[in-house]
Order: sequence, then structure tokens, then C-alpha cells
Amino acid sequence: MKPLLASVILLAGLAAPAAARAAAPAAEFPGPVYVTVQGANAVEVFPSKRVFRGLTTAHYDGVSPNGRMLIVGSFTTGKVFLLSTKTGRKLATFDVGKSVQGVVFTPDGRLAMAVDPNGGAVAVIDIKKLKVIKTIPVGPVPHNIGFSPHGRLAYVTLQGGTGVAVIDMKQLKKVKEIPVPGIVGPHNLDFSDGGRIMWVRDIVGHVAAIDLRTEKELAVVPVGHGHAGIDVIPGGKYVLTGAIADKVVDVIDPRTFKIVKSIVVGKGPHGVRTSPHGHWAYADVTGSNDLVVIDMRTLKVVQKIPTAGSNPFWVAVPDHT
Repeated sequence: MKPLLASVILLAGLAAPAAARAAAPAAEFPGPVYVTVQGANAVEVFPSKRVFRGLTTAHYDGVSPNGRMLIVGSFTTGKVFLLSTKTGRKLATFDVGKSVQGVVFTPDGRLAMAVDPNGGAVAVIDIKKLKVIKTIPVGPVPHNIGFSPHGRLAYVTLQGGTGVAVIDMKQLKKVKEIPVPGIVGPHNLDFSDGGRIMWVRDIVGHVAAIDLRTEKELAVVPVGHGHAGIDVIPGGKYVLTGAIADKVVDVIDPRTFKIVKSIVVGKGPHGVRTSPHGHWAYADVTGSNDLVVIDMRTLKVVQKIPTAGSNPFWVAVPDHT
């Protein structure tokens, strides 16, 4: 693997982006929701509809624990952008490979991690120093990252393999790999029961549940076609996943491993995330270029809001990892 290039471009004095369009109705937005809009090279903020531009093929994004910073990966350039959520100003740009998939902050906010699928590695970024401090080899075609409670371990889906790599965050080193049988291409992941159960979404329409104490698979649940994001709502009542080759957001009961409802939202839902208290869910619909809002108490769509451009892809919400 080629050595990781870490270059930081500090940009100062840029004007805050102006709101290009009227704000969305705010009742279903108790806090800001950050949607990457790949076709617009931007992140759009709801409900204000502010647009942070100049983010080439904005793909995945994540919010810092204090809500003050946003990290965004570029699908085609391998760059990672660090922004102020208050102004949209770029604070730094990092080069981590030919492409970037998942980007996340650690639970304490000191580090950020960016997935380099081509290099089979995860780049570790020191937020205070504004530099890449390590590259961790993890396995074939890594895709996204999640953390154990308190951030002691990181879990990385290996889309080119059959499992999930585990990183010791103190050593910044891969320590093992957890197999996830019965699915094809581990894609995205989330956790329930205080981090005890890991939920893994694949690329062809399955979700697997793994007990992390025993590393045994509990169930494989058929869901909508294709790949997508996955989210355990706060409190753990439901697990949500989209389906980029389908029209539904599936709602899974984690106690029975059954689908409670398949909510029709439009063609190609990918990113899904709920509000901090779990009352609302947000799904970006790549085919119709909308952000859909779902009332999680009724499991019904209550809003469908056009995005600032084509291919809205991922959703980040403060205070909900």
C-alpha cells in the first residue's frame, strides 16, 4: 500500500454561505440535519436550507460531539473536508487516498477517521493538530465505521470481505475480525443494547445482527434491495434501513428480528438517521432528490423536501451517533 499523503489546507476569511432558498418547516427538526448532496458538491442544512458548497462529490459526513464541526468525504478525489457548522467555512482539507467512504468523529471528538477503500485502510486525523497521524490497515474494501460505548473499539465494515474489522483505539491497531455470515458485502453498521448488538447492512438486501459478547450471529433479516445506511433509533425500539435499489425504508423490531413496516419513500433511499430523541427519522432519496421526514410514532411520511441538487446521499445529526 502506498504511504498515506496527509496535506492540510487551511482556509481563512471565507464568507459564510447564504441561504439560497426558503427554509423548510421546522417542527420536525429539533436540531440541524446535514445532508450530503453529491451532485451539487455540497452539504445542505435542514431546516434552514443553508448550503455549504465547494465540497467535491460530497459523499459521507459526520458531526462532532459538540456539534461545532462537520467532516465530509469526497467520493472521487479522496479528500476529507473539515468545516465549521456555524459558518460552513472550511477549516482544513486532508488527502487520504483515491476515494473516501465513511467519515466519523470519535466519541470524545479528539480524532476523526476516514475510510480509504482502495487502500484497505482507515486514516486517523488529529483534530487539534489538523493532521493525519496514522493509517491503519484493516482489510479489503472497508466502507464505514462505528464505535463501542466510550470509544474504546472501532468497528469497520469490510465490503470486499465477509466481516467487520475491530480496531483498538488506544493502540490504533486492528486487533481482530468478526465474521458476519449470511450477508454479501458488509456495508454500514450501527449498535443497540448499549453496544452489545451490532447491526450490519449488506449491499444486496440483508441486515445481520451480531452479539458482540459471543460474536455469534443472532439473525439475518431480508430487507429492501441494494445497499443503504442503517440506524438504531435512540432507546432501541426500532432499527431502520434504506434500500438504494428499492423504494422503502424498512423498520425492524430488534426483539423479534421481523420487519414491522416497509415505509414507501420514493426511489433509492440511502442515508437514514433519526433525531436525538428518536421522534423523527430522515431519509435521503437519491432517485427523486428529496429529504423525507418520517414520524416514528406513526411510521408515516410527514414531509418530503426537495434538496439543493441531485443525489442526496448521507444524513448526519448532532447528538445521535
